[in-house]
Amino acid sequence: MEFFAAGGTHELLPTCPDDCDGKPHRDRLALCANRVGKTEGMGGYETALHLTGHYPDWWVGHRFAHPISAWASGKTNESTRDIIQTKLFGAVTFRGREKTVTGTGLVPADDIGAITWKRGVANLIDSVRVRHKTGGWSDVGLKSYEQGRGAFEGTEKHLIWFDEEPPMEVYEEAGIRLMTTRGHLLLTFTPMEGMSKVVLEFIPGGSLPKRDEERAGWLMEAIA
Repeated sequence: MEFFAAGGTHELLPTCPDDCDGKPHRDRLALCANRVGKTEGMGGYETALHLTGHYPDWWVGHRFAHPISAWASGKTNESTRDIIQTKLFGAVTFRGREKTVTGTGLVPADDIGAITWKRGVANLIDSVRVRHKTGGWSDVGLKSYEQGRGAFEGTEKHLIWFDEEPPMEVYEEAGIRLMTTRGHLLLTFTPMEGMSKVVLEFIPGGSLPKRDEERAGWLMEAIA
């Protein structure tokens, strides 16, 4: 819950430094162990909310009041397809002769619009239009780090989600894509590379911040 709350205007959270001004943290990292639900319950869930605009009443994080343009990315084309794509949209299926998705993921089936498919990789989505509650359409493109930094150049985005640790050059390029929109960057991964350059961007000096659990009171009241 702290991960979500840090994206919005907030009171001090248990891991906030004493000089935190409560403004949204636009770059957020969920640094977690394996198999704790960070892909579906954190990065994927928040991405789906921003794409559709259907925020629950208890949502204390950032809210976009309009359709967004987003990217979601994993390490390889195959892992992006098998993990991110499936979590967001469900399995690939056919409706007659048309290839589509089951709509059993985090994005409701009724909100899934036109799908384009990436060439050269079986059943990998290139981009999807997602119906936003305002009546417009969000779009999300699926990418992988193996495409290289160049694949992340060019267009501005409102949201980028990295599931698994990106190379530093890809992380830096993502920041540029979000500058104009003051967009948000979500990262969810287990630090398999140890204290890498990307990890140290969030943990200066390599030491985890001390927690002050007394600061969690306002958050518990907000979501009650």
